Amino acid sequence: MFQQQAYILNTFRMALDAFSIIVAAYLAFFIHAVFFIPEDVEPMSTTTFTTAVLLVMFANNYIMGRSNLYSDLRPSSRFALIAVVFKSLFIDFAILGASVYLLRLADFSRYFMIFFGLLSFVFIIVEKLLMEFYISKLSKRSFSVRKILVIGNLERGQMVADLLEKQLSWGHEIIGRLTTEKTSNDSLYSLGHIDELPFILRDHPIDEVVFAVDGNRAVNIASHLNHCKQVGVPARILPALWQPGEHSITVDQCHNVPFLTIPVGNFNATGLMYKRILDIIGGLTGTILFLLVYPFVAVAIKLDSPGPILFKQKRVGQHGRTFILLKFRSMVSDAEAKQAELSDKNLMQGSIFKMENDPRITKVGKFLRKSSLDEFPQFLNVLRGEMSLVGTRPPTIEEMEKYDPWQYKRLSGKPGITGLWQVSGRNKITDFNQIVDLDCQYLERWRFLDDLKILFQTIYIVIRRKGAF
Repeated sequence: MFQQQAYILNTFRMALDAFSIIVAAYLAFFIHAVFFIPEDVEPMSTTTFTTAVLLVMFANNYIMGRSNLYSDLRPSSRFALIAVVFKSLFIDFAILGASVYLLRLADFSRYFMIFFGLLSFVFIIVEKLLMEFYISKLSKRSFSVRKILVIGNLERGQMVADLLEKQLSWGHEIIGRLTTEKTSNDSLYSLGHIDELPFILRDHPIDEVVFAVDGNRAVNIASHLNHCKQVGVPARILPALWQPGEHSITVDQCHNVPFLTIPVGNFNATGLMYKRILDIIGGLTGTILFLLVYPFVAVAIKLDSPGPILFKQKRVGQHGRTFILLKFRSMVSDAEAKQAELSDKNLMQGSIFKMENDPRITKVGKFLRKSSLDEFPQFLNVLRGEMSLVGTRPPTIEEMEKYDPWQYKRLSGKPGITGLWQVSGRNKITDFNQIVDLDCQYLERWRFLDDLKILFQTIYIVIRRKGAF
């Protein structure tokens, strides 16, 4: 219900913002035409005026949306609201100014733009302050304000009260709270014990009940939910699994059966689809480059040292899937067997091996690593869906067996040719825990634009030869 109310209110807000900009534009046009244009000078053309208004209107809706002015969270203060509106409109008119310059609209007036910006700011501020006054004051006095009863201990009950206080809606009020412990002495908003729910529902006008119990199995929540259903009062449940800052719980459905889901990353079906499309495009491009350089690299590797052209190694991918990782061979053919002899020279702390001036690297291998050409065969792994262009570093089986339980989280996404660790200074990080932290940060905050940013950073680093990948 709250999300639906927020959606309707925000749609109305967007329409009011657009209307405010249109009114501001016409008033600015009138002031400019009457007081600032000589009689023998033609005013701004209809095409230029319409272009300016539409550009600001659509840019404003986008910028304000990105500034969370169309979210379900009410502004923390009037000053914060005014500051965000000013920032948004400043960006809007900066876009307008740049567009006028690029399109060379000779009949566009700077005076009109100044009046347009000032009036837009005034109208939108007045409109938003009136809306906020209605939501915070007048809506709570309405006869049909939604009255909510909270059930839970003091801590979780107060948490729900704080959340609802910040929630955008067209009117709701918390009338009180029922405790879940009979020995509880807290009296904040307390109307009694949960066992008194039938009497509370009978004696008070309650539109909704929020169950925020803390997992106490002695509380038979099912019977109370059934009673709410029986008397026709909607009920919400704050899962006991949820703790502030720890879990993000979502609800998914399969054949209309709800499932509570605790995700471990910020991926969704749409995001994964975009990521896979990017992988296919990048994988095809990279594979073509790989095939073009293969003859030259193959000859160089063969002339430099005996052994295969491609290095193949079993690696661990998403959720423990194993696959064969491909690279141009940059070490002597028995490099893996010699690693144990060099273990005392490992610069890394944790389940990963790295050393300076590794004697196993061949002369050609140094060039391949410096130029990152050794990674090109991995584009085949990307096309096969075993890897992604951007992700976490794929560990060997021996490395994974040394993981602490929390470090397995880095395997919840597909491994990548490059990633946040690589562009954050691969040659400077020596603690494996820091690498895992960066991997988890990438997974938890993932956005499609992040992948594009990391790819561009990777290309820049490779061109500058700041570090091998």
